[in-house]
Amino acid sequence: MRYLLMLYADEIAGSRIPSAEMGKYMDQMYAYKAALDKAGAFVDTHPLAPTSQACTVRMDAGEMKVHDGPYAETREQFGGYFIIEAADMDAARLWAARCPAATWGSIEVRQIVSHSRT
Repeated sequence: MRYLLMLYADEIAGSRIPSAEMGKYMDQMYAYKAALDKAGAFVDTHPLAPTSQACTVRMDAGEMKVHDGPYAETREQFGGYFIIEAADMDAARLWAARCPAATWGSIEVRQIVSHSRT
C-alpha cells in the first residue's frame, strides 16, 4: 500500500536557521531517503515552495475566487512530502517516526486510495 507522509513545520522558524545548521538537517533528510531506498519503500518526495507563494482557489456560484496563501492560519505549514510503500498503517507510522522532520514538526500519515475505472 502507498502512504503519503505530509511534513509540517513552522516555515518562519525554518527560514531563520543558519545555512550551516540547515545543511545538517538536510543531511539527515538525505539519510532518511537512503534508508527508504534501501528498504524498497521509497516512491517519491518533494519540498514545497513557501506559503507566501501559495494561493487557495474556490468556486462560488460559478465564479473563481482566489485568495493569497493557504486558507487557514496555522502554526505549522505543509512543507513537503514523501510517498512510501508500506505493508500497513503501523509500518507507515514507523517510517514517519524515523523521518527527521518529525523532530522539528509533525507528520500526517494518510493511505493513498487507488481508484480504478471499470
